[in-house]
Amino acid sequence: MPPVRTAKATWTGSLKDGKGHMRAESGKVDATFSFNTRMGDEAGTNPEELLAAAHAGCFSMAFSAGLGAAGFSPRTIHTVAKVKFEQKDGGWGIQQIALTTEADVPGLDDAKFQELAKGAKEGCPVSKALAAVPITLEAKLLASA
Repeated sequence: MPPVRTAKATWTGSLKDGKGHMRAESGKVDATFSFNTRMGDEAGTNPEELLAAAHAGCFSMAFSAGLGAAGFSPRTIHTVAKVKFEQKDGGWGIQQIALTTEADVPGLDDAKFQELAKGAKEGCPVSKALAAVPITLEAKLLASA
């Protein structure tokens, strides 16, 4: 049976004065959040930050898989995902996700690197799940042929 991943969230109180708590089944994510950690500038986590972490991790793994299938062995892949969450047309929403990656891949030229990076962006399961959101990619090869 394929794995099913589970997380739980509870919100208590009104939108602006309430508090939330999120917990993943592994226990590795166990965090509180609030209106101000999500829509304001208060330090703390929020659903969009966790989505960004998931997307960066998923993309990096998909990129590694694509590089490996093409015969290349990456030394490192470092990806940053920035989720743009803002109010637009009267409602809050995820407006864009910007992926920036850099990888050290010996023996690979930049054209093939860009092709494989694009394929990873399109094939990553998180990218597929977020297909309604514009996703940009900036990819930098650290080691070349």
